[in-house]
Amino acid sequence: MYSGMVCNNTKKYLNLLEPEEVVNRFLNNPPEGFDPVILEVESKNVPGFLAELDLFITADESVKRLFQKYRKLIPGFVKNFFTPKVFFVGTTVSEYALFPSGTDLKSLKDSAFKRLKETGLKFLIFKDIPSESPLLSGIENEFSKKLISYLEKSGFLVIFGQALAYVQIDFSSVDEYLGRFSRSRRKDFKRKLRVFPQVSISKIPLGDEFFNEETIELLYKYYLDVYENSKIHFDKLTYQFFKKLLTDKENNGMVFLYKSQDKVIGYNLCFMVQDYLIDKYIGFLYPEALEYNLYFLSWFYNLSYCIENNIKTYIAGWTDPEIKSYLGARFTYTYHAVYIKNPVLRFVLTRFKSLFESDKRIIEKLDSNL
Repeated sequence: MYSGMVCNNTKKYLNLLEPEEVVNRFLNNPPEGFDPVILEVESKNVPGFLAELDLFITADESVKRLFQKYRKLIPGFVKNFFTPKVFFVGTTVSEYALFPSGTDLKSLKDSAFKRLKETGLKFLIFKDIPSESPLLSGIENEFSKKLISYLEKSGFLVIFGQALAYVQIDFSSVDEYLGRFSRSRRKDFKRKLRVFPQVSISKIPLGDEFFNEETIELLYKYYLDVYENSKIHFDKLTYQFFKKLLTDKENNGMVFLYKSQDKVIGYNLCFMVQDYLIDKYIGFLYPEALEYNLYFLSWFYNLSYCIENNIKTYIAGWTDPEIKSYLGARFTYTYHAVYIKNPVLRFVLTRFKSLFESDKRIIEKLDSNL
């Protein structure tokens, strides 16, 4: 087992999977355009932030296209309805919303409303609340269940958020894992993995002297390339955030570096906590990453790493549910609890909330085709 593996039994927050220091880095070096917030609930601190939100960020592609088509016809004051500044309870660097153990629900809600009033904003979201997550304890899941119910009774609209992908490592080899798929899919995987011998892989612990200024700049550029090629643009992490992560030995993480002909073509930044390998950030050089099927290669390499190091669960993150399902991932949902003062937006989201639950619809469609 990886010698740096740590236990998270005494973690500061409920729902925390990654090292706590990652959350601290978010608060000290927030994404571009974000204002970090510490919400005081009795004597406890709950992390949050203020940021603009494109309400169509998780909507169906057809809905997005329709909105863009008629955007020029929409009055300016109405357009602003769809990109409000929002007070979020949660972070974008933790898989789930984080709450100190023993947090009182009424005090939490009252503190959030008080801060909402102080900011002058009209939009409050408790983001990424777990829903019966197999990655969390019974105590954590019970707290989330009570929180969702309480917020819904308090006038919040509860909608499905993104789905977190994971793989239980209940197999002893990649070949055994491949044996679970159909013949045609195995053939496709093996075809994509033929380039494996042409790619070299290095495992570099965070804090290693390898991460000098030049290297950090390169890895950050690759992260930005993935960000710009992504369908979802929300939290653009800063160079300083990455620099702090990469140079901090206490983060218990590793960079898996992929090279072809001595040229870096991509990487995964992962954390090892308890029995989890958490695939947190990726960076790719295009078009090389596509030519070498790096998404597929990194997936199977991560599974191999888990097997070799007796790690029980690979947590593959958010986004791209179609491809992750194709690769064999399971999913656990989150909820967002949304409070909206504006009656027009409240009406729209309440009547058409299913249009903003794209991950849920995608996965249900995939399941129905099995």
